[in-house]
Amino acid sequence: MTVSVIIPTLNEAPHIAATVEHIRRYSDDKVLEIIVVDGHSTDGTADIACAAGAVVLCSPEKGRAQQMNFGAAHSKGDVLYFVHADTRPPATFVAEIEEALRGGLQMGTFRSRFDSTLLLLRFNAFFTRSNRMFTQGGDRSFFVSREVFFALGAYRPEFVIMEEFDFFRRAQKAGYRLAALRGECLISARKYERNSWLRVQFANFLVFSLWKWRLAKPPALKRIYWGMLRRW
Repeated sequence: MTVSVIIPTLNEAPHIAATVEHIRRYSDDKVLEIIVVDGHSTDGTADIACAAGAVVLCSPEKGRAQQMNFGAAHSKGDVLYFVHADTRPPATFVAEIEEALRGGLQMGTFRSRFDSTLLLLRFNAFFTRSNRMFTQGGDRSFFVSREVFFALGAYRPEFVIMEEFDFFRRAQKAGYRLAALRGECLISARKYERNSWLRVQFANFLVFSLWKWRLAKPPALKRIYWGMLRRW
């Protein structure tokens, strides 16, 4: 097994170095590369990531789906591991991915733990023990075999939001099961701190419901989501 870690970024200067350094610390020779795919940041994210030891690519197009696809197309590993710029994978991520693959699983996520003492976020984290669709999302990080990723058509660029959920839905229809591994990713609580737990939960619930029942197209879902929340 060989792993390519892929991190899409856009103006993540405060977080990217620590994330890259954390992944390097817990990597071994099975991790071939840490690829940061930048969406034309204006805050020096690309330079910081490069100095931290990542391979930095400049994506021709902005957008998480496009950037992750670009990184995957330029990667070398037979496992793709997608990580958010402000998410720290578990120290055991390599061993857990390898064990899952040996068990016949082709994709999976890790549990969550937030860098906050807020009790309600512990409640959120508890439900990431499940592999049910509504508990998913890119913050948890996501691994998939290279073969399966491209066989399923990668991320669909038109999904400017909910790209992981769309991919998981297609994977389920194709008969693949999403593994829920025991390791915990440490996730930034900045979205909740900038807004509130209730506001973020309501935005998540509304957009997930509209997506699930196909009541709105991705551009509309993105407008609704970021119309309800303040960015960090």
